[in-house]
Amino acid sequence: MLHFILLSISILLIIVTTTKWKWHPFLALLFVTVFYGIGTGLPTETILKTINQGFGGTIGNIGIIIIAGLIIGTFLEKSGGAQTLAHFLIRIIGEQRIHWAMGLIGYVVSIPVFADSGFIILNPLNKALTKKAGVSLAGTAIALSMGLLCSHTMVPPTPGPIAAAAIIDADLGQVILYGLMTSLGALTVCIIFAKYMGSKIFIEAMVEETSEDKKENIKAPSITKSFLPIIVPIVLIVLRSIANYPTLPLGESTLVEILQFLGNPMIALSIGMLLSFLLPEKFDRAMLGTSGWVGEALKNAAIIILITGAGGAFGKMIQVSGINTIIESNVQQISIGLLLPFILSAIIKTAQGSSTVAIITTASIIMPMLSTLGLDDMTAKAMVVVAIGAGATVVSHANDSFFWVVTQMTNMEVKQGYQLHSAASAVLGISAIVILSLIRLVVGS
Repeated sequence: MLHFILLSISILLIIVTTTKWKWHPFLALLFVTVFYGIGTGLPTETILKTINQGFGGTIGNIGIIIIAGLIIGTFLEKSGGAQTLAHFLIRIIGEQRIHWAMGLIGYVVSIPVFADSGFIILNPLNKALTKKAGVSLAGTAIALSMGLLCSHTMVPPTPGPIAAAAIIDADLGQVILYGLMTSLGALTVCIIFAKYMGSKIFIEAMVEETSEDKKENIKAPSITKSFLPIIVPIVLIVLRSIANYPTLPLGESTLVEILQFLGNPMIALSIGMLLSFLLPEKFDRAMLGTSGWVGEALKNAAIIILITGAGGAFGKMIQVSGINTIIESNVQQISIGLLLPFILSAIIKTAQGSSTVAIITTASIIMPMLSTLGLDDMTAKAMVVVAIGAGATVVSHANDSFFWVVTQMTNMEVKQGYQLHSAASAVLGISAIVILSLIRLVVGS
């Protein structure tokens, strides 16, 4: 009982220190890790050793992958590749299906690009198309924001799901497969919700006179170039997962060995990173420097890597404390399945605002409990990562920077922001966990 109380206090401390006291999540996680270790009576030498092992081991598994993913996203954003993808999808889906178009555009763009940045990039396009269609910006903006949030939390190579997969030791290919299945289903529900709310609340799309005439001096890359840095790593990772399946569907050959190497997440994302260097119209070596695009991506990556490492240290401390054996008899009698990681992630997300922090923290807490929860096989681990991501969408509100990006750039009142964006994020998360649970029933049967 003491261990369980200490774990609850630790979670509460993470929330309080990051929201009320405004601590950086890295500092909060590190402090709580030491607090939990001392509280459970672990020797000081064990505490220090555990922190080093958890922090170093996690970063060693995930650091390069996060860096490569963020470099891909930065090059797509700054080269105009993200806008190329958006215009391509508009042509395919059609302007008359604007809610579906914006939802799917957000979904694709946010796989490599952060949701906040994605909304800023795509908002002018959304406003122009919304005004042209004569519909409410309330519906199209929410379709776009949910598309961005959806893949941002559930589909690698977004940093959050990648970090969670590393902490839990889940197969990234399976995470991608189940993440795509779950998130696309949930996004469908959200787009229907967005269209309905758009019919109830009208917000005019105010387009600046110069916005459509404003031309950048940068020539955007082709659609093929824009897709390659995203598609190639995903395909390689998924093929590697298929090749490693127990039944060996691709057989055993030199080609399979090569595929297993190329499909390693670190290699696959590195290939995607190299492909992203083809995106700028004129490649400048300064882009690879400390003050260039790569330098900017590394600054963003450093924050995520540090938080992930601290989360890994916290998870290792929980594992070493032996809480598994303490909660085993209680949890095994309850068929809670994927609900525990979902609920825990939702609580942390709602309380402190950051989806990435919620994902990493929840993964760190859940990891030592997987065998106890009966979620320790590779399929279940992948689904746990997706369940955590689904929870990290619930609920986006005033303590989330994304909430303010969406509301301020669309002239939503705060009350409307809660009615539209916050409510839609709840619909997204709940729909996702329902769909994922149904998938688990089918796969488990």
